[in-house]
Amino acid sequence: MTPQPRTILVTSALPYANGPIHLGHLVEYIQTDIWARFQRLCGHQAYYVCAEDTHGTPIMLKARSEGIEPEALIERIGEEHRQDFADFSIAFDNYYTTHSDENRYFAEHIFGQLQSNGHIVQRTITQAYDPVEEMFLPDRFIRGTCPRCSAKDQNGDNCEVCGATYTPTELKDSVSVISGATPVTKDSEHYFVKLANFDSMLRDWTGSGRLQTEVKNKLSEWFETGLQDWDISRDAPYFGFEIPDAPGKYFYVWLDAPIGYMASFKNLCDRDGLDFDHFWKKNSPTELYHFIGKDIVNFHALFWPAMLKSAEYRTPTKICVHGFVTVNGKKMSKSRGTFINARCYLDHLHPEYLRYYYASKLSGSIEDIDLNLEDFIQKVNSDLVGKVVNIASRCAKFITNGNDGILSSTIDNPELWAQVSGAADTIANHYENRDYGKAIREIMAQADAANEYIALKEPWKLNKDESQQQGVQDICSLGINLFRVLLTYLKPVLPAMAEAGESFLNGALTWDSVKHPLVEHKINQFKPLMQRIEKERVDAMVEASKEDLAKEAAKPISGVLADEPLADEISFDDFIKVDLRVARIVSASHVEGADKLLQLNLDIGGEMRQVFSGIKSSYDPANLEGRLTVMVANLAPRKMRFGISEGMVLAAADKQGIYLLAPDSGAQPGQRVT
Repeated sequence: MTPQPRTILVTSALPYANGPIHLGHLVEYIQTDIWARFQRLCGHQAYYVCAEDTHGTPIMLKARSEGIEPEALIERIGEEHRQDFADFSIAFDNYYTTHSDENRYFAEHIFGQLQSNGHIVQRTITQAYDPVEEMFLPDRFIRGTCPRCSAKDQNGDNCEVCGATYTPTELKDSVSVISGATPVTKDSEHYFVKLANFDSMLRDWTGSGRLQTEVKNKLSEWFETGLQDWDISRDAPYFGFEIPDAPGKYFYVWLDAPIGYMASFKNLCDRDGLDFDHFWKKNSPTELYHFIGKDIVNFHALFWPAMLKSAEYRTPTKICVHGFVTVNGKKMSKSRGTFINARCYLDHLHPEYLRYYYASKLSGSIEDIDLNLEDFIQKVNSDLVGKVVNIASRCAKFITNGNDGILSSTIDNPELWAQVSGAADTIANHYENRDYGKAIREIMAQADAANEYIALKEPWKLNKDESQQQGVQDICSLGINLFRVLLTYLKPVLPAMAEAGESFLNGALTWDSVKHPLVEHKINQFKPLMQRIEKERVDAMVEASKEDLAKEAAKPISGVLADEPLADEISFDDFIKVDLRVARIVSASHVEGADKLLQLNLDIGGEMRQVFSGIKSSYDPANLEGRLTVMVANLAPRKMRFGISEGMVLAAADKQGIYLLAPDSGAQPGQRVT
């Protein structure tokens, strides 16, 4: 244990704002939260910050597919993520977003420092380009035939069948997954960080005890082959921050995502009056710990420290790398029902079951952990319900009924008390080293000793003898004290159960408090702290997670519906909420600076609306004036770069063009479409 209070900043990798949190994601945040909670429990000053990773082509395209602005998408996904984290008791001191003024500032500042220090190089590269969408294609948006084994429908950079890696230009019969068009090659200028400039610094940094041994050894391969320049830019169209003095060029997430940790903390500092520089300045006396998965270790342990060093910020004290999650020994699968989202789990099971099971499996290594559902049920029921909670449930009634809730003034078995309370340093060391599995095993060994003592003493039998009443109180008081120690040890893992236990014990649980037993102390009425897991609920969760296999087995659909399947069914009540109106186009005009938009001024029967519509490629504005169309009149106004769009006109589209919907002659502006 550290004798003096420590000041610690804890961060973990940012979840991408493009979909829900699943059980694979949660291992990182649960692991980090346990460590941060443990530090606070020991009296240290520990701040845990994180943020939404909000930039990139996938977010831009997802927002487009939903007909909303990227800002609206990331706000919605962010709220969903926040709720999931809150329900799993992930205690962030601040959860922010990379789409923020703070993030833009640090991205521009760090880029400027890298540039002024001679670490940025510009050069022309050749990339796959979608001629229909007029955009450069990330590898994940290209599919085709593997050039080595001829497997069809493979990724743009690697084959899932034979494992071959290649460039998108080597892929046979390649198509854009966005438009279906055949990609062409096109040149553009990109910005790179010359990582080789940091070779000596990074060799020292990675070899200074900041990484697990297996991570350090893996990164040595990068040095052996020579550090390569790191691309930190992307071309328009792209959702993110534009590089200063480089129109149409944007910071790639490799640069602005890790800056999200700094931006989130800066936001916290400004809100709570903390000193940002004290934590992030060069040679800061504070500690910085970062938790990540093994798939992005090269970036966080090489590129991130390099750019921090160049900008004269501190680098992490340690980077803690973990493995992936499998379910029942296999990669998470939608068809097997083992690709389980956080919300689906929460709909069926208590979040602390998962926190405990993950903790019991986690170590300081980067090995994958397996969520075996049968073992999950058995372990939670056996350990938490059968061992820990069982101590309190067996002892509490004798104290509350027999002695008005007042614990005995004596310790019945000083040796057992010394053994259980004396395990604190060992358990603390395991927590500190992120060997949570070892901590859990030690805690359960002490729980076994406590249960063995109570079973041997049999207070329920002694209670029948009037002359043994004090003995019953002494035995059960020690039992309650042992339960209190065990619950303190488990508090970083089970914060909700610990809070309920504090109410029962009538006092706060702190790490130092385990040294001192409660004597002549009043406790409150015991209420069940944890229920057993019923297998039926786990089965229900798995079933709820499965894809609809009947849909997959159905006869393939051809034609338009194959490319654009029907959306999920909605109720009639949902449909009538959409207010469709006939509108007359009073005027139409080009939007300066917009490639696809026309500005339409619409008469909807006595009220004028301004709508920006992406129909420029198919319509001459002059030919639209006076024409009738159909619009969604009760759509909330959207703030766009060119102004406020007050609704949406309806159109169909394919690769050949866009087709504006129009009512039959006789319809009048303002009439409702039903």
